[in-house]
Amino acid sequence: MPEVWLYDTSLRDGAQGDGVSFSAADKREIARRLDAFGIPYIEGGWPGSNPVDDEFFGDPPELKRSRLCAFGSTRRAGVPESTDACMDALASSPAPVCTVFGKTWDFHVERALRTTLEENLEMIAGSVRFLKSKGKEVVFDAEHFFDGYAANPGYAMQCLGAAASAGADWLVLCDTNGGTLPDRVSEIVRKVSKDLGVPVGIHAHNDCGLAAAVSAAAVMSGAEMVQGTVNGIGERCGNADLCTVAGILGAKMGMDLGVDLKGLTQLSAGIATWRTSPAPRACLSWERTPSLTRAGCTFPRWSATRAPTSTSTRPRSGTPAACWSPTWRGRPASPRSSASSASRRGRTPAPSPTG
Repeated sequence: MPEVWLYDTSLRDGAQGDGVSFSAADKREIARRLDAFGIPYIEGGWPGSNPVDDEFFGDPPELKRSRLCAFGSTRRAGVPESTDACMDALASSPAPVCTVFGKTWDFHVERALRTTLEENLEMIAGSVRFLKSKGKEVVFDAEHFFDGYAANPGYAMQCLGAAASAGADWLVLCDTNGGTLPDRVSEIVRKVSKDLGVPVGIHAHNDCGLAAAVSAAAVMSGAEMVQGTVNGIGERCGNADLCTVAGILGAKMGMDLGVDLKGLTQLSAGIATWRTSPAPRACLSWERTPSLTRAGCTFPRWSATRAPTSTSTRPRSGTPAACWSPTWRGRPASPRSSASSASRRGRTPAPSPTG
């Protein structure tokens, strides 16, 4: 069993990225690729919210290794679970896993939902309990959790407690605005893991460029699930890049993720070149992805200030300018000179600066 479970939301959260538009057929093929790689959880979309997702869940792909997840909100205020449209769509979905997001920031409860804090707690608990009664594995996504915790930690924890007491299998803490720093995430994840006794996950956005760092910090503090997207696609600045996170957790930290990292480059490259309608602007070049790059710090033989490498002087796998070897994720160990104007090709490299 993996030490950390990877949860891919490329087909739902990633599809909200600028320029990304997956058809149902696109989603099925991408899901098959994710399944072949071995991602434990694949979020297919939000049934009942749009025709593409309805078509996808109406004829879902046959998955051999992954569990398909259906995404949706808690029930509406004042509406019983048995008659709520979202609850019905999730319960009737062929997906064995239902991921339900709920409000945990008191400001959003009162201003966006226009309901009471007590009713929101009942909405969370009732929704989780209803889906558990239908035999679903339930992931509770605590939307804007870190902002909610900063504003009213007691209420944010009450929201998690409501989901936990109703039988939620996972409590996923969402840094929806992407603005929480890793040390703060670590502190809060430790408290949630200690106080509630339910497996914790992390869902980070990259608005501060810290989604991978936040995800790693959460895992080091007790989180057992990381949600993200291939190549970090997603709205605004994107989600945590599962390719980068998998490299950090699997190759750098030696954790068992239940996947063969040698297939990571192929997965990333395949998604990056996927042709949607229209062609995406957000599926950025996988060759610049940290942990996969062949142009960044991992591969160059030497740069303007780094001495060239050789097999006789290289003390360990990689190069003096590298933080890890390329071989673990299915790329040949073939360091090359940089082609940039600053690479000083053909000249004697300057001594490496100290410090």
